[in-house]
Amino acid sequence: MKIAIIADPELPVPPLLYGGIERIISMLIEGYIKLGHKVSLFAHPDSNTSAKLFAYSGLSSSNKLDVIKNTFLINRILIKNNFDIVHSFGRLAYLLPQLPVKLPKLMSYQREPSLGQIKKAITLSRKNSLSFTGCSAYISNQISPFATSYPIFNGVDLSIYDFVEKIKEDAPLVFLGRIEPIKGTHIAIKVAQATNKRLIIAGNIPAEYQNYFEQEIKPYLSDTITYIGPVNDSQKNKLLGSALAFLMPIEWNEPFGIVMAEAMACGTPVIAFNRGSVPEIVINGINGFSCNTVEEMIGLIGKVPQLNRQNIRRDCEERFSSTIIINHYLELYQKMIDNNK
Repeated sequence: MKIAIIADPELPVPPLLYGGIERIISMLIEGYIKLGHKVSLFAHPDSNTSAKLFAYSGLSSSNKLDVIKNTFLINRILIKNNFDIVHSFGRLAYLLPQLPVKLPKLMSYQREPSLGQIKKAITLSRKNSLSFTGCSAYISNQISPFATSYPIFNGVDLSIYDFVEKIKEDAPLVFLGRIEPIKGTHIAIKVAQATNKRLIIAGNIPAEYQNYFEQEIKPYLSDTITYIGPVNDSQKNKLLGSALAFLMPIEWNEPFGIVMAEAMACGTPVIAFNRGSVPEIVINGINGFSCNTVEEMIGLIGKVPQLNRQNIRRDCEERFSSTIIINHYLELYQKMIDNNK
């Protein structure tokens, strides 16, 4: 197949540190190319990819001029080349000029979908030419009343994450993610304090949440509760693999949460609040536990030794491996191409 993939312009593909969507795009591209498919990528100029890169000149999705420049680039290339399918992880607006034409178009949502835009796009699009995916059923089910939509999980490259069968007796709890209230960093601290467990906090601090860090996190840092900053893939592998459990005390509806799958790839269980996609990802008693309150999360820490880390890794291999996710997308591409003939 000849595949065009569209990313948002803010971060390179793959990202050096934070950037879950860009990491997924990179995983798909490298997998497609290994299978013999031809891939073109529209992305940040610093992207390091095996695909043919068409670099954006506009680097902000919120700047109207940048959006116009990027839309022009994308559609100029799409018109000049005979692609079998175009798959966008970026703005739906980028596909606007292509909606009336026959080219199969797949729009993937890794965040809450813009239902108003979706309904307008379906009205403008050629029949059977536009479909959608969500990174979980939580996302795709919001789209399905208005358009053809499929749930396809995000995946991880299992070669990056080492399975760790045995951990130290004093293995820490780990929180890994953006340091902001909805991610629940402050709740992870409460859980660690109540269970007398070490806690390692990793992740970037968005500028707008620096005060949150200063007021809700920093005062509680100690010899047993530490903050190590952002981590790269190698550091993340070591951190998650050495953990007793990965805590995800989210206070929002997480669309997927790729770090849950990354923890499971190491054999590390996930303990998460039961919101967003968590009920689909966490299988209680198999790869972790889900719960609804801080008190419940505290109580579940004592049940972690009951979990089998081999089973956790196996579940990740069967549901979240890059091979599985790549095949799901390729099967969907072919289905869309066949339906659009």
